[in-house]
Amino acid sequence: MSSNGVSVVLVHGAWADGSSWAKIIAPLAADGIKVVAAPLPLTSFRDDVAALDRTLERVAGPVVLVGHAYAGAVIAATGDETVKALVYVAALAPDEGETVADVFYRGEPHPRAPKLAPDHNGLIYLPEDAFAGAFAQNASAQEVVLLAAVQRPISPACITVPVGRPLWKDCPSWFLVAEQDRMIVHETQRFMAERMQARTRSHPVDHSPMATAPRLVLDIIHEAIGAV
Repeated sequence: MSSNGVSVVLVHGAWADGSSWAKIIAPLAADGIKVVAAPLPLTSFRDDVAALDRTLERVAGPVVLVGHAYAGAVIAATGDETVKALVYVAALAPDEGETVADVFYRGEPHPRAPKLAPDHNGLIYLPEDAFAGAFAQNASAQEVVLLAAVQRPISPACITVPVGRPLWKDCPSWFLVAEQDRMIVHETQRFMAERMQARTRSHPVDHSPMATAPRLVLDIIHEAIGAV
């Protein structure tokens, strides 16, 4: 399959790391597509954007930038001109002047959504039972164990800072709405996708489709690659 020389950069969200993209990385690489998972420190929004920019500096040619959950805000904050398309996977897309928290808490939470609060170190961890209950309820027991084991906490400084003009206003975007999402309710996802005028695909998947429904995520990424 031709990639038109396009590279794919995958950006994980809160409570995750690059391994969350394992089922996406391997098939893309098998198709001859250059793929990189950008590591975010999750220490502040500014730190995360800087970390993404450092990763993009290492990638040659046009880029399709893919963000999950919190990373939707991060991918829209880069100024790297190699980015030619954005893909949102059950992601958050604050508009200029909004914070990540503004859109995350926009609607009534799902009844199974976990209660979130900073610990004594000022970091927000996802309760371990939330991985099976809300983060990836369609995953296998083995996958849930892995997701919980590698989780990375997020700082409130990531979600309380107003963002600038988002890149999705100037760059074509795709959005996978997760209809069974218990972390970011699907009504909020649809609101953001419509506001962005994104090419929207809606499916009955959970918050982590890159792990539980990777084919759907791959299809959207390939569609974005083909449009670059």
